[in-house]
Parts: sequence; C-alpha cells; structure tokens
Amino acid sequence: MDDQHEADGVDRILAQWQRERPDLDVSPMAVIGRLSRAAAAVENRLADTYAQLGIDASAFDVLATLLRNGPPHALTPAALADSAMLTSSAIAQRVNRLVSRGLVERAPHPTDGRQTLVHLTPAGRGLVERALPRHLETEWAILADLDRDDRAALIDLLQRVSRSASDTWRSGSDPSDPH
Repeated sequence: MDDQHEADGVDRILAQWQRERPDLDVSPMAVIGRLSRAAAAVENRLADTYAQLGIDASAFDVLATLLRNGPPHALTPAALADSAMLTSSAIAQRVNRLVSRGLVERAPHPTDGRQTLVHLTPAGRGLVERALPRHLETEWAILADLDRDDRAALIDLLQRVSRSASDTWRSGSDPSDPH
C-alpha cells in the first residue's frame, strides 16, 4: 500500500485475491472497484437530495433535459431520449409518470402530425428550478476535497476510462489482450 490513500474495502478485496490467486494481476480492481463504489455513493447522495424534493433521479433527468434545451422547453420523445441518453421505452415510462404528476404534458407536434412534443409545465419548471441548485450543492459537497486541478485531472481520466470501456465493449475485444 502506498502513502496516497487509506486502506478501504477494496484494499481488503485485493489482498484476498492476492492471497488466493497470486498468479493474477488484480490491480485493475483497485480502480474499477473504487469507481463503482464512488458511482454508487454519488447516486445515493443525489437520490437523497431528490427525495427531499419528492422526485427521483429519472424525473430530475427528464425535467432538467427539457429545461436545459431552452424555450419552449419541449422535445419529441426521440429527441428527449437522445438528449438524456436513454432508450425510447425508458423515456415513455418516465414521461407517463411525469404527466400523471402534472410536471410535463404531451402536445401534438406543430409541423408533424405523426409526432408529439413533451412540454415542461409551469409546475415541472418550478420543481426543476428548485431542484437544480440543491443538485449542484450536493455535487459540490461530493467534490469538496478536490481542487480545480484535481477536478480537471479527474475529468480527463474519467473521459479516457469511459472512452476505453465504450470502445472495448463495442468492439467485443478482450481488454487484457494488447493486440
């Protein structure tokens, strides 16, 4: 163990694997295990923030996507799915729940009769406008131990890991094979 971090559950897992399978280099688990645990902790912290506002992460995602796309705060379900990086069936379920709460509404598309638009209602806009500062407060609290340079380095590293994971997954290649 180096001086840069305190021992944690991942270190115990690594030590167990080292004892049981000393022939394998399990060092990727040090990164991936912590990345997974960090993602879960972030999701839990944000879920607590959303719960205080009576919503969940999926509701915030749809409402925030509509708001950040600007006036008239309306998108087709396909554009909403694309912008929120979700499947169309996932968007349909989320929109249905938000319609029933009066936070969004469906309306005919003004130029394409085959499509509908999902509009942010005044109630939905008010909710997301209240939620966004709380969301950001939670994110800032999570990142409190990182200075600007740390955050920039982490952004770069996470982009590289995400790109590598996506490329490896799409190609179906073996990430342990250097060729």
